[in-house]
Amino acid sequence: MKVVILAGGYGTRISEESHLKPKPMIEIGGRPILWHIMKHYSYYGFNDFVICLGYKGFYIKEYFAHYFLHESDVTFDFQNDNQLITHNHTAEPWKVTLVNTGLDTMTGGRVKRVQKYIGDEPFMLTYGDGVSDVNISELVENHKLYGRLATVTTVQPSGRFGALTISASNEVKGFQEKPRGDGAWINAGFFVLQPEILNYISDDTTVFEKEPLERLAKDGELMSYKHEGFWQPMDTMRDKNLLEELWKNGKAPWKTWGLDKVTINGE
Repeated sequence: MKVVILAGGYGTRISEESHLKPKPMIEIGGRPILWHIMKHYSYYGFNDFVICLGYKGFYIKEYFAHYFLHESDVTFDFQNDNQLITHNHTAEPWKVTLVNTGLDTMTGGRVKRVQKYIGDEPFMLTYGDGVSDVNISELVENHKLYGRLATVTTVQPSGRFGALTISASNEVKGFQEKPRGDGAWINAGFFVLQPEILNYISDDTTVFEKEPLERLAKDGELMSYKHEGFWQPMDTMRDKNLLEELWKNGKAPWKTWGLDKVTINGE
């Protein structure tokens, strides 16, 4: 099953770094957040990626063009016509298709533009700026179980501030640091989709999160996979610094790779 990643937006809310590089290439622990997302999927055995490019897409192309070289021990033998000898490498078994989907194309339009690379098979879709410890194998099995056209991972994000319970006499009766928000479940990305959903997308101006998802819901073809674990988008520098701190302290919940056991493709 292919994994489509949306990586073409401008990232205006994190312009401190996105004016230099596309948002998915902003680094956490010295690696682009896009790499972290791909490592998570790869941990569950999904290694075939289609990345939708837009703003500064050349930056992502150059990164993957040199990725194998950068992950390898090499010898440049200048005495023999500059022969390149690869000794060993730690590059992942990834197949990465990079597609120019337009500078101002909306999210739905980007998915529509990669249709020929998806084919007629179910595929996964996510955003190139958010990490999670969502169990991809369970997500896929959940999608198969209900047999609908689309499954979206949903989360209940924490509030940004502590919540106090205050009596009529202004006495604080309780305090909860960063409680769940208002109880609503929101779109966290990490979709599993049937190829028929492409029929719900009109053109480059289609925002996937609007008409397509609204119509799918109205048609009874959209299911929720509720995730109660870690999920964090990187919308602002505050978010970026939070993720960086978690990574630096060895407390990054999304770092699933390197664990001893994993269920791959439901097996």
